[in-house]
Amino acid sequence: MKVMNLFRDKAKDMNGCQPVTIAFLGDSVTQGCFEVFFKNNGEVETVYDVNSAYHSYLKNILTTLYPNVTVNIINAGISGNTAEQGYARLERDVMKFHPDLVVVCFGLNDCGQGPDYINVYADSLGKIFERLKSEDIETIFMTPNMMNTEVSCHIEDERVREIAVTTMENQNGGLLDRYLEKAREVCQSHQIPVCDCYQDWKAMERNGVDITERLANYINHPDRKMNWLFAVRLFEMMNGE
Repeated sequence: MKVMNLFRDKAKDMNGCQPVTIAFLGDSVTQGCFEVFFKNNGEVETVYDVNSAYHSYLKNILTTLYPNVTVNIINAGISGNTAEQGYARLERDVMKFHPDLVVVCFGLNDCGQGPDYINVYADSLGKIFERLKSEDIETIFMTPNMMNTEVSCHIEDERVREIAVTTMENQNGGLLDRYLEKAREVCQSHQIPVCDCYQDWKAMERNGVDITERLANYINHPDRKMNWLFAVRLFEMMNGE
């Protein structure tokens, strides 16, 4: 990808090239959300740990390989967001920074809107891709992780259990699969490369991995170690692997 040429050029001539800027547009996983619980007053509390988010890990990889290259990471993830909401804030949160590369990742919350929302999801992704292409910004669509396949015994709060039941049904019933298949179709029509991490999660499930145990909130947030999967897969794609 062109973005890796920027790293190589900058490494050779620090004064002659600008820093590399990579933006990540997505939901809570992109933002860096992990555990979720309810406080005594009934409000939802989320544990934010941006240093363990996948883009932080990717930055670690890039700065290890190119220690003299400045890498600017734009974290444009917002918890609970859909692709439609991501498009609505694209100018404010991404375009004004003039990134060299944008990684887009939506699907988990979109899927939660039900089967009738899938065309809104597809249209919103298409609008995001068209806007980025209009500025000749390199783009990757990254498919998200799987959601829980069972209601974990670790969940004690009944309100959290109710959420887990819904996400389990969307996962096991194939709704998330349908959404992501639609996303792949949109990517193909817009010639956007896909970093298909979802297929890695599906392969792990087939190989006997307990997917629910790999989620920090036992619902839809990958744990800190699983965020490395996204980072490594993105680097492989960026590096032409």
